[in-house]
Amino acid sequence: MTFSIKQILLFSTILLLASCARKVTRVDPSEQIDISGRWNNTDSRFVAEEMTKTILGSRWLTDHMGAKGGERPVVIVGFVSNKSHEHIEAETFVKDVENSFITSQRVRLVQGGKKREELRAEKADQQTNASASSMKKFGLEQGADYILQGSINSIVDSHKRKKVVYYQVNLELTNIETNEVVWIGEKKIAKYVKN
Repeated sequence: MTFSIKQILLFSTILLLASCARKVTRVDPSEQIDISGRWNNTDSRFVAEEMTKTILGSRWLTDHMGAKGGERPVVIVGFVSNKSHEHIEAETFVKDVENSFITSQRVRLVQGGKKREELRAEKADQQTNASASSMKKFGLEQGADYILQGSINSIVDSHKRKKVVYYQVNLELTNIETNEVVWIGEKKIAKYVKN
């Protein structure tokens, strides 16, 4: 059996394309997978859970509840800025923090930022487009007692094919009425990457 040059080239091309095919496998989102050494979903979730646990275990919470007859404080998660060397979508970290707060049921959480503005726009729209019995009124929002703000920072130390990426998340909880900072925390993560 003889093969022509065209048949050999066609067969070789098909083999080459088949060997380069990408394979995608679904994994559990809670599974820790670190491919690049960059900030990832595991880092975000881990830091949010650890910092929320620290916030909720601090004295400010018992002081607030003691002064307010056991009433849970109302918290708003404000702006967390990305000051790191890479693109990090800080909103995913904020959502992880908010989820930890809600899950704990030790504080009450109110919307902030763009979502709060969207809620207010909806209330404004209801003033002219909803029935009087179903219309939501202005001026009845739950005011926050505290705001949580912070930043994600990084330092990269590299030489040849090795590097250490150091992340530090800093958060501050501030009493909105008095501007008193009632809690400051940080969480550090270091990753060693060898190429």
